[in-house]
Amino acid sequence: MAIDVIVGYDGSPAAAAAIDAGAALFPQAHVWITHLWTPPFASESLRRRLWTGAADLDHFIEAIEREGEAEARRLADRGVRLARTAGWDAEPLVRRAYGGEGLYFAQLAEELDADLVLVGSRGLGGARAVLGSVSDMVVHYTPRPVMVVPHPLLSAEQTALASGPVLIGWDGSPGAEAAFAAAGRLFAGRDMVIVSVDGGEIPPPTDSLPPADGITVDRLDVTGGSGTPGRAVAEALDACGRSRGAATLVLGSRGRSVAREILTGSVAMATLHHAHRPVMVVRQPHKEPA
Repeated sequence: MAIDVIVGYDGSPAAAAAIDAGAALFPQAHVWITHLWTPPFASESLRRRLWTGAADLDHFIEAIEREGEAEARRLADRGVRLARTAGWDAEPLVRRAYGGEGLYFAQLAEELDADLVLVGSRGLGGARAVLGSVSDMVVHYTPRPVMVVPHPLLSAEQTALASGPVLIGWDGSPGAEAAFAAAGRLFAGRDMVIVSVDGGEIPPPTDSLPPADGITVDRLDVTGGSGTPGRAVAEALDACGRSRGAATLVLGSRGRSVAREILTGSVAMATLHHAHRPVMVVRQPHKEPA
């Protein structure tokens, strides 16, 4: 199935790893390799080369704008070459941003009508992971499914990307239904494992969900977990994904604020920070007030 994917690329090893993982998971995708360049629009080494003194400040600013954009385009082109080598139909997309990259990705997803936003994680854990990382912000603000690829992946986790089953967390919520439906669209033909969490019951198939062929139902034992309830469920999901050789974990999000997600130990947030395989988060559909 051909899908449209926005891939965040900043030239880091984590971003390159996300391209490799995405190409294995969605080999038929059309992708935009997206680089958002932000003030001061150029690397520190480039700014030092351009600086000639305060008397030429206007020329310095113009040069930073010019060279910063050129540097950003070269970076995006490098990502496109990586993506095409991995087998993707890829094109560059460079936009100027003034901070708030998560919001920009959300806007781009709507503008381009993308099926998925894919970003890499630099592997930060604990407090550093929750204090405003770009991947967190993209997940919270983007109305389309967002996949975060951790870095690094072990060889078994890499191998699972191409053919492993898709593990879907289920708690009976509208967010879980949205996650199930999105998984059916984006991973058509893959085996799926539905894991019941928080005591949720596995529902019978409905017209809004994918056909039940190739779907396995499992129940999640969260006893013995550590930290918040969300962390305990996340650890159990990760263990289940590891035992089943899952390609990715798919979860629904209840669309709460970043602060509340952190304070309540959201399963989606905890899984993003602690799982050792790609995690796709699908936001609960917005309902218009009656």
